[in-house]
Amino acid sequence: MKPKASSTQTSSATRPLWQRLALRRLKFLGFVALLLVVLLGGSYLFAPQWLLSADIKRQAVAAHLETHSVQVGDTRWVYFEGGEGPTLVLLHGFAASKEVWLKQAQLLTQHFHVIAPDLPGWGESSRVDGASYNIDAQASRLQAFVEALRLPRFVLIGHSMGGAIAGVYAAEHPEHVAELALLDAFGLKANENDFSREAMSGKNPFVFDNREQFAKATLLAFAKMPSIPGRFQDVLIKHNQENRAFIEHTFNELRDPSQYLSLQSRLDKLSMPVLGLWCHDDKIIDISALDSLRNGLKNASAISTSTLNGCNHMPIIEKPEETARILTSFSLSH
Repeated sequence: MKPKASSTQTSSATRPLWQRLALRRLKFLGFVALLLVVLLGGSYLFAPQWLLSADIKRQAVAAHLETHSVQVGDTRWVYFEGGEGPTLVLLHGFAASKEVWLKQAQLLTQHFHVIAPDLPGWGESSRVDGASYNIDAQASRLQAFVEALRLPRFVLIGHSMGGAIAGVYAAEHPEHVAELALLDAFGLKANENDFSREAMSGKNPFVFDNREQFAKATLLAFAKMPSIPGRFQDVLIKHNQENRAFIEHTFNELRDPSQYLSLQSRLDKLSMPVLGLWCHDDKIIDISALDSLRNGLKNASAISTSTLNGCNHMPIIEKPEETARILTSFSLSH
């Protein structure tokens, strides 16, 4: 005598084929979703650098950027490139990298050919032990990079330390620079503030060994703390520790008057259109530097200035749309 089939088996067998297939697909998708949760959770806990790298690649794809590299002398430059139109070269600031431009690039590649390098010594670009990476040395390296890529005349945009490098480069090589945009730029006379007092006393606020110190350093540059997951903060802290000697050495180089006034002393050599863009409440480079810029530009063919509210030292991240709009208008107006 045959055993009776259970009601569950009978119900399953009598379902239409399409229902059975749909249930199998749902079970499979549920298994995949669970697997992804386990993998992502494990990666976040045990390999956060992998997730951070994946997120950067995602942002680069969204910004239509590809990563390239070129060997120039003893330096291997790694840089983002993408978009079509007039060429913009974007220079990042101290203790930063090309990734700070990702939000800007997503807006700018719609109209421009964008190149954003890791400056030598920073990010993925190489460094030579014992070499100088001050403003003058970096401006010299930039010329070699421009020649290697055979760039046409371009709009040069620099933020913070990158602003000083951009200004010095433009003064020395005006034949390459169609327009110059300086964002919260280093290298100008400015009123003393808490940051400059600490820096001149020899205290480097850009080094940190734990999340509390990381938050303090971050709030020097941002109006409010960005939302950065804790394990991602740990990756950035480890990177800071691994590069501590270089960060300290370069920071001390930039404390010399020839460096923190490197742009100021060359303003009268700038003949191209110049834009100065500042966050009104910049705690690192006081907004009084914008007056120094305006007053020192004796020979610029055009001078534009803009100030933004609601940001500190990082308009490119804190106010991406407004910054991109100002840069686009400036770059296309001359």
